[in-house]
Amino acid sequence: MNDFTNCPQLYKYRAIDQLPEPPSIDAERGKLIHAVLEDLFELPAQSRTFESAIELLPQKWSAQLERTPELAALVLDEKEWFDRAQSLLTNYFSLEKPSTFESTYREIHLERDISDEIYLHGYVDRLDIAPTGEVRIVDYKTGKSPKPGWEEKALFQLRVYALLYWQNEGVLPRLLQLIYLGDSKIVKSEPNEAQLKSTEKILKNIGAEILTAIEQNDFPTKKSRLCDWCFFKAICPAHN
Repeated sequence: MNDFTNCPQLYKYRAIDQLPEPPSIDAERGKLIHAVLEDLFELPAQSRTFESAIELLPQKWSAQLERTPELAALVLDEKEWFDRAQSLLTNYFSLEKPSTFESTYREIHLERDISDEIYLHGYVDRLDIAPTGEVRIVDYKTGKSPKPGWEEKALFQLRVYALLYWQNEGVLPRLLQLIYLGDSKIVKSEPNEAQLKSTEKILKNIGAEILTAIEQNDFPTKKSRLCDWCFFKAICPAHN
């Protein structure tokens, strides 16, 4: 959905043509940190310490290298790689104390048909259900927090998760929380029914646009600053 909104041509390259892309160093660092934090909550509460998180790093990294061997060529300085990962974990522990609460689900898969033609799904980093029943949806970001005025766009992803959970379970999540480890900031939002119904309408509109683009085989390019980070720039008609 984000790809199509940012550039329909990018969506075509990835979702329809399924062109291969090399691994992104930033994305792989994010996967490493996510894997550590996921396993951290499998430990007893008293063991969810910074030291335990650091101990998890080498084994999670080994598993990641096994799945994606080409990463070895990207990470030329492993000490620097681990130093950066430790810095992000340091920031995490400055924002939360995982020994003080229980996480109900990690990497929970939410899915639903939002129309006869549109299937929506996603994986939530963490979903916490309090003893009193309130639901908190949490997403970790290893980059920096959005600039003022851009928080709503960042929160849209979590509102989609909140919509799916609400429709599936009949419980409206109380809190949405984006944890930015790059600059140790948290963006929070308390969703309401009106917001989630608006989110559903936006999803259906984007889905309809995608279906029309597929039917007409029309995927226009949308030039922006994001083009500078796009792997397909070399073959994109907007740049050739």
